[in-house]
Amino acid sequence: MLDLLFLIPARGGSKGIPKKNIAEVGGRPLIAWSIEAGLGTRHRGRVIVSTDSAEIADVARGCSAEVPFLRPAELANDDATSLDMALHSLQWLEKNEHYRPAYLVLLQPTSPLREPGDIDAAIEIAMVKDADAVVSVSPASSHPYWTKTLASDGQLQDFMPPPKPSMRRQELPEVFALNGAIFLIRPEVLIAKKTWYPEGTYGYVMPPERALDIDTPWDLRLADLVMRDRMSVQ
Repeated sequence: MLDLLFLIPARGGSKGIPKKNIAEVGGRPLIAWSIEAGLGTRHRGRVIVSTDSAEIADVARGCSAEVPFLRPAELANDDATSLDMALHSLQWLEKNEHYRPAYLVLLQPTSPLREPGDIDAAIEIAMVKDADAVVSVSPASSHPYWTKTLASDGQLQDFMPPPKPSMRRQELPEVFALNGAIFLIRPEVLIAKKTWYPEGTYGYVMPPERALDIDTPWDLRLADLVMRDRMSVQ
């Protein structure tokens, strides 16, 4: 059995959606869905929330997650990154508990539609491939060959010119976009490379219907509707 750390980042400040990480989605705090996903995997591990907020910490503990520390304020401002947060968490756990997992699995609370089976599938890829990292992706909603930029005068220009002027959908190469739901990596690789997807990273393909990344109030509303619909048919 792998020693796994499911790490959930949840800072208190959120300008776009106040208290986003504990906003109600499907009748529960948003963060509860990611905690539940981590606890529900076949590959058991520690589910730890990194937060600077005592309120979020209380909610997380109420959902059966660990909150062994509060994140320093300087790692919870708008300039702090998930990498900064993860490195701090690993350092704290090693220093205070002499604990370092085989893999760190970042589960952002803004991906509530992700299921335990998605996490299990990413872990299986890591085990079979002996991979340093696995990242979840989904089919890109808009192909790069069909995307455009606007010139200063407003004229459309190709973002990535296609190899021939007109291409049918069937001719387009398959492309994928990072969806933010799962980042799995060996801690020593994250510490050394300072990136979630070093060279040789494998992709786990998630269906779009489970890949919603909440960034706006509309995304939050959509996630709430999907969750309520799911629960109504259970």
